Amino acid sequence: MVARRIFQLFWGLTLYGIGLALMVRADLGLMPWDVFHQGVSDRTGLSFGTIVIATGIVILLAWIPMRQKPGIGTLANIFIIGLVIDLVLWLLPPVAGLPVRWAMMIGGLLMSGIAGGAYIGAGLGPGPRDGMMTGIADRTGWSIRLVRTGIEVAAFGTGWLLGGTVGLGTILYAVLIGPMIHRTLPLFTIPPAKKDAVEVAEIAESCEGI
Repeated sequence: MVARRIFQLFWGLTLYGIGLALMVRADLGLMPWDVFHQGVSDRTGLSFGTIVIATGIVILLAWIPMRQKPGIGTLANIFIIGLVIDLVLWLLPPVAGLPVRWAMMIGGLLMSGIAGGAYIGAGLGPGPRDGMMTGIADRTGWSIRLVRTGIEVAAFGTGWLLGGTVGLGTILYAVLIGPMIHRTLPLFTIPPAKKDAVEVAEIAESCEGI
């Protein structure tokens, strides 16, 4: 069972990184956090994946006062996604044709929906952003949806001001990713311990309101 969890976690995170890289190359709009990552990357000259990793580490440090406990999935989320994004962006040159770009955008979105259900369903610890969400909700008593929305809006707004790519793809991601993960999560959820089951359920609930 542990081996299955780890395998699912790693292929889910790898697929997620590939999907995000395809959306970057499509250049039709990114998810809120990736608008932020791209904006910081453009301003600093550091690679997209490096910013993803650095942001994850900073957010993980913010867990300390909230007394959140990371799992292997949390650490894997920080590093695997960033490394995979940089690898795919290195292998895949920019494209110009609009039909190809839309195919990449839609393919990346579908991959993200499947991959999100897989790595969350592995039950080996939430990603740093998901853990921050549940931690803030626990500390403040605010709803998961309210906290998730606030975090996403803050990341999006900052990234947009820094020059991150915003477009129709951003809207499609915001509208579709929640329902997709809400559908794929039950397919990939490996029966966890009771405490972890509550955490997975909270993340699934938040995905409905993205």
